[in-house]
Order: sequence, then C-alpha cells, then structure tokens
Amino acid sequence: MEWQPDEQGLQQVLQLLKDSQSPDTATQRAVQEKLEQLNQFPDFNNYLIFVLTSLKSEDEPTRSLSGLILKNNVKAHYQSFPPNVADFIKRECLNNIGDPSPLIRATIGILITTIASKGELQTWPELLPQLCNLLNSEDYNTCEGSFGALQKICEDSSELLDSEALNRPLNIMIPKFLQFFKHCSPKIRSHAIACVNQFIIGRAQALMDNIDTFIESLFALAGDEDSEVRKNVCRALVMLLEVRIDRLIPHMHSIIQYMLQRTQDPDENVALEACEFWLTLAEQPICKEALSGHLVQLIPILVNGMKYSEIDIILLKGDVEEDEAIPDSEQDIKPRFHKSRTVTLQHEGGEGEEGEDIDDDEDDDDDALSDWNLRKCSAAALDVLANVFRDELLPHLLPLLKGLLFHHDWVIKESGILVLGAIAEGCMQGMVPYLPELIPHLIQCLCDKKALVRSIACWTLSRYAHWVVSQPPDAHLKPLMTELLKRILDGNKRVQEAACSAFATLEEEACTELVPYLSFILDTLVFAFGKYQHKNLLILYDAIGTLADSVGHHLNQPEYIQKLMPPLIAKWNELKDEDKDLFPLLECLSSVATALQSGFLPYCEPVYQRCVTLVQKTLAQAMVSHIYSAGLVAFLVASHSGEDTLTQQPDQYEAPDKDFMIVALDLLSGLAEGLGGHVDTLVARSNIMTLLFQCMQDTMPEVRQSSFALLGDLTKACFLHVKPCIAEFMPILGTNLNPEFISVCNNATWAIGEICMQMGVEMQPYIAMVLNQLVEIINRPNTPKTLLENTAITIGRLGYVCPQEVAGMLPQFIRPWCTSLRNIRDNEEKDSAFRGICMMIGVNPGGVVQDFIFFCDAVASWVNPKDDLRDMFYKILHGFKEQVGEENWQQFSEQFPPLLKERLAACYGV
Repeated sequence: MEWQPDEQGLQQVLQLLKDSQSPDTATQRAVQEKLEQLNQFPDFNNYLIFVLTSLKSEDEPTRSLSGLILKNNVKAHYQSFPPNVADFIKRECLNNIGDPSPLIRATIGILITTIASKGELQTWPELLPQLCNLLNSEDYNTCEGSFGALQKICEDSSELLDSEALNRPLNIMIPKFLQFFKHCSPKIRSHAIACVNQFIIGRAQALMDNIDTFIESLFALAGDEDSEVRKNVCRALVMLLEVRIDRLIPHMHSIIQYMLQRTQDPDENVALEACEFWLTLAEQPICKEALSGHLVQLIPILVNGMKYSEIDIILLKGDVEEDEAIPDSEQDIKPRFHKSRTVTLQHEGGEGEEGEDIDDDEDDDDDALSDWNLRKCSAAALDVLANVFRDELLPHLLPLLKGLLFHHDWVIKESGILVLGAIAEGCMQGMVPYLPELIPHLIQCLCDKKALVRSIACWTLSRYAHWVVSQPPDAHLKPLMTELLKRILDGNKRVQEAACSAFATLEEEACTELVPYLSFILDTLVFAFGKYQHKNLLILYDAIGTLADSVGHHLNQPEYIQKLMPPLIAKWNELKDEDKDLFPLLECLSSVATALQSGFLPYCEPVYQRCVTLVQKTLAQAMVSHIYSAGLVAFLVASHSGEDTLTQQPDQYEAPDKDFMIVALDLLSGLAEGLGGHVDTLVARSNIMTLLFQCMQDTMPEVRQSSFALLGDLTKACFLHVKPCIAEFMPILGTNLNPEFISVCNNATWAIGEICMQMGVEMQPYIAMVLNQLVEIINRPNTPKTLLENTAITIGRLGYVCPQEVAGMLPQFIRPWCTSLRNIRDNEEKDSAFRGICMMIGVNPGGVVQDFIFFCDAVASWVNPKDDLRDMFYKILHGFKEQVGEENWQQFSEQFPPLLKERLAACYGV
C-alpha cells in the first residue's frame, strides 16, 4: 500500500513552510523548534517529499522550500531514515524529475545528488541507468531534469564515477553525453558539455578514449548562439590545454583565433572563461612560439578588459570619494594569519635570504571585489605574459599606453595605470628609459580627484619602488614619499589601504634611505592611528613594523620613541587577550622592540608579562580541551544516563587558537633580541623556561618553530637562565632535526649552534644527540639554502667547542659545508663556524684532503677575517702546500679558477 499523507499532518507541515518564509526573527525561532520536534517523526520526511513532488496546488517557492528542508535532513541524518522512507523518497524523485517547473526540477536534482553523495551511489544501483535512460525521453522537461541531476552528480562524485567501485559507469555515460552536444535545446547542450567537463582534469579513462570526438564536438559548437554553451566550450578548452595540449597543438592557430573573439564576448562570464585561456597558455612551454604572431591582436583585447565595468564601479562605490568616517563591517576584514619567525643569515650584497618567502604580490588592488572578474583576469594574464615575452611585449603596448595614461575619462586612465603596474615585473628592463617621465606622472595621479585612480596609482608606484630607490633620492624617492604619506591620510578608505600597502613596499626597498625623513614619516603614521577604521588599522600596524625592520636601530632616538610608542601602547592596553587584532599588533611590536633595543626598556615589562600570560593561557586551555575531549569520548563510550557536568559548558573546553601563543613567543623573541642582557630580570621573575619546555613539545609545528627561535634568542641574551634546562632541552632539539618540517628544523639547528657557543666544552655529552642528523641534512639534495647555511654554521660551532668529537666526520660533510657558507657575509656566526672547521682540520687533517679545493674556495670568500682567523687559514694552506710539495701544489692549483688563484696569492701567499 503506497504511503498517503494524513490531512491534519499535511496542514501542519504547510503552515510550517509558510511561517518559515516570514522575515520575523521570533517566528524563525519558533520554526526551528517546530522543525526539531517534527524531525522526531520518521514520516515527516515523507510529507516533505510529497509537498515537493505531488502537491501541485501549492505555489512553487513553497514546494521548493519543502525539498530544501528535506535536503538538509538528508545531509544531517539520512543514515537514520527507515528503509521504507528512504525508498519512498528515492522513488518520488525519479518519478518526478520531469516536473513542468524548472525550479522544482532543479530542487529534485539537488535532492538526488545529496542522497547520492551520502554513499548511495553504491546502494542505489538503478539511479544512473534510469537517469541516463530518461535522457532519451521525447519530453523536454524529463530530459532537462535528468541532465540537471546528472550534472550535479558529476560535479559531486566525479572520482567515484571513474572507479571500479561502480563498474565504471563513465564508459557508457561519456559517449551518451557526447551525443547530446548536437541537441536542439541550448540548455541540454550546455548540460552535456558541463557533465563531460567534470572529467577533464582527472583524465578519466573513458574521456581519454573519446578525446578526439570530444574535441571535434567542441569545435562544432564554437559558434553557438547560447552564451552558457559558449562558456562551457571555453572552459573545456582551457582545461584541455592543461591536460591534453598534445591534442590541441595541431589546431592551436584556430583555437587562439576563437579565444581572441570570445575574450571580447558581450557576455562577461564567457569573456572571463576565455580570458583564463591566456593565463593557462602562459604556463605552457609552447606559449612563446604559439602566441608570438597573435600579440598584436591579444594585447589590445587584454588592455581593454582591464577597465572597470559599470557594475564594478557601482559595487566599489566608485563615486563615493570620502568614506573614512564610516565604520567597517566585520565581513570586510579578511582573517589574518601570522607567519612564524624563521632565523636567516645575511648574504653578500646585503640582502637577507630571498626566494623562499612566498609572498604573492596581489596583481590588483580591488580586494573588496575579491570575486575573480574580467578585469583581474586580464591584468593577471598581462602580468604572466610580460614575464614570458619580456620586452618583446612593449612594441604592442607602448603606443596604447600613451593614449590611456593621459586620457580625460578617468575609467580609461585608471586602466592604463593598472596596465603599467601589471607589466612592471616582466618588462622592467625595457621600461627603464620611460620611467623618468612616467613616475612623476604617476605621482601626480596620486592627487587625482577620483579615489579609484588614486588607489591604483599607489599600487603601480609600489611595483616600481625598486627603480625609484635606485635613483638619487631627490629625483623620485622624496616626491613619491611625500605624496604617499598624504594618501595614507586620504579621506577614502580604499586609498588609505592602497597607500599603506604601497608605503610598506617602499620601506622594504628603501631601508635606511628613509632615515632622514623618519620624523615626517612617524608623524603621518601616528596621525593615521586616530583616523583609521578597523580594517586599515591592521594594515597600518604592518607599515609600522616594516618601517622598524627597514631602519633598525636608527629608530632608537628619544623623539621618535616619544611619537611612536604612546599610540601603540594605548592600543595594546585597549585590546583584550582573546582579540585577534592582537596578532598584527604583536607582530608590529616585535619589529619595533628589535629595532629600538634599549629604547624599548620603559615599555618592556607589561609587554613581556602579557606575552607570558598569553602563552600560559593557551597551554592551559589546550590541556583542558585535550582532557575534555578524551573525557567526553570515555563518557560517550560508557554512555551512562544522567547529566554529565562535562557536557553542560562545552564552550569552555574548545581547543584554543594557538596563533595567540605563536605570536606571543615571537614577540618575546623580539624583546630578547632587542633588549639583550636587559631581559635578564624579566626572565628571572617569570616561569618562561617551564612554558618553553612545553611549547617545544607542542604537536603544532609552528609552535615548535617559534619556541626554538625564542630559545636561541634567550640563549644569546641570558644564558644563565637557560643553562639549568639544557639536559632536558637537548633531546627535544635532537628529535626536531627533521627536514620534513623545514622551518622547525631550521630554528632548532640555529638554537643548537647558539647553545654550544655558550656551553663550550660542556657541550660534549650532547654532541651524539645531534651530529648525525646535522650531517645527514647537509648532504640532502634539494635542501633549502637557509637550512643548509644554518646547518653548516652549527656543525662548525660544534667542532669549535668539541673538535675531537666532531673531526672524525669531516670527510662526510666538508664539501657541502664549504659550498653552503661561501656566499654568507663576514659575521660572528661565520667567524665561529670557520674557527671550528680549522680546529677540526688540526685534529684530522686527512679528513679534508679529498675536498681541499672546496676549503680553499670557502677561505677565499672572506673579505675581512680577524687577524687570528687569517693566521689559522694561513697555517692550514701553507701546511698543506708543504705536505704535498711544490710540484704537486702547482698541479693542484692549476685547477683553481683565475679569481680564486689571485685571491689566495694576494691574501695568503700561496
């Protein structure tokens, strides 16, 4: 007997559906409670499917809503539906997939795919065959409804459909879908392509077997009048470019011609899909060859796509010039992620480690429209193509740029400034002759009356900051800085944000060039504190932190400290311990403390105490949460009746956000580094060493990474307090010499080196805990440069304090040791490491014989060694020469590159 609804029950469900469409919050709350009550009755779900599929007297929105509530129930507790209810729902879905209403068909399709994704593809064997059969129906609605459901299943379960688990239904489905590419209805054609598209990236075998038919069918649809079909054709071609470029190469000329047309499609969604083609093509080795002849057409199209559309301008409130007084809504503010501290060394040429900090340069500045759109895609494509073609792009661009940059219509002028910024990285060489004229024009654009022009000018100028700084300061740096600082105080929030970010980039490039202007810079940044709304305050912290990193100890002047510290400390006191705004403020203070050194002393105590408290709170909360979850599991397993106190306030036992602890550890590092010995009394009065012992064993790598950085900084600043813990700490450091976690391993290695410099001979019992791992790391292929350098320094330092224990392993590390340290600047760390290597050679001279040329090269990398170290080098070089005899030495030194030969002769007389 088929299930039938009870009239009274049906009325109750319909009333509930009507109420749930009410905007009143009290009604909404009542609806939620009622839903929870009704969900106790198994056949409530039968009523819901009945309203969706059979109650044609009701209006469509109500019927669809009934289906969506059912979908949520399926998601939440399908496993507990009685079999007869589940079967009734599945039957009703398949029988009504051809409902005359598109809304109802779509809702049934969503319901089907939700059931399928609950593991039901395996236990609903008739689903796919029936849907595929229904595609042959003469009735359009049935065919479209079935295709809609299949498209959703293909999207949600593409991997499962191509697996043995289901007997590879794709072998039947893909040829079937391909037949429908020629269907008379555009909606059906579009579904068919969308279904097949789901299987391109995963290279499903059934599709690869039909790849030529698929590509031919796509070509046949190239001129389709329906925009949804064109969009899916473009999407397919972009994915095929990644997966089966071999099949596209013979047709590449026509495909490029087609994509040039489609990138100008009147429908922006089609244009956006087509524009992705250039981004993807730029990553392929054939890009240059394939595109060279088409740049003359492509470049104007991309440039044209970089204009704001009318809808963009409305969404960006492009006509609102002043909005600085309007508070930010919380969803405007992106979550911030703290990047833990990594210890790096200074290189020749004065730069820190480069190339491993993957800091992606945003290729556009309209973050509020963070949706990907044609403007952003065109700009990104121009950027990557500039990196492929370099200056060959300029003949196609420069004639256009002139017209754009000086255009009277602000929208066109703005797009020209974006173009100039997008090519900055790839075409820098070729742009240099034009920059003396262009940079002043861009600086003028910082005063434009349109906020969107001012903000893009900030971004583009930041892309040329490196060049600006390379010129005499009065030429461009001074005018740029003056105008950017005015923009930091702009009345428009978007301009404030763009100016602050651009200024941070300029600081990184200019470093100490900014020292003469510090007073002026600080006045501006401090004034902005009182002016900024929430979102931009976070960016301001970053600009202040970057300033401190860039000018270092030059910031330690009473007048600067007096300007900068009061507003920072006021914010610090205002924020609660659980406020995530502490992250950027702590990062900023960490940079400031390191730069100010003793100048930070008056502020250090409350800052230090709060950091220790944050670490302690987070550890305690983690412990409670761990016990709670273990206890709750035990409680659920035992599942005794009666109330359990644990389950009454679960919020108190949530796992903590460990970022609070990581940022606090990093600020403590900054304090230790900046204050040096002055930190002694603070450490003495706190339990930081106990907390550090726990943090070093945390399960989260970032916590361990920051702990080891702090351990190294405390070792340098106040070893007195670290020494009693060494016996406990060293085994933990040894187990963290695991290059799977690069940054953890790097900081642990560095800390071991600092500890052994303080321990001296007493390091001897701990050598065995770490030496083998360090030698293994230095010999590993593809180890990042920073880690290699820190490892080499630490091995050298271990040899310096305990040469007898380490020298025996010389032959196993001397070659990579020498090559790792030849590019490091002369400094204390390099000095101690080379002393260590010399002492080890004294103990085991035979250990370097095989690789002596590498040692010679490393010695020659010193610009100015201390006198006694120079003597050590001299003795080793001359000792080796005497040992092998004049003739052999001549032969040996013939292998030296000319520069090395000269250097050794000049400095050491060999």
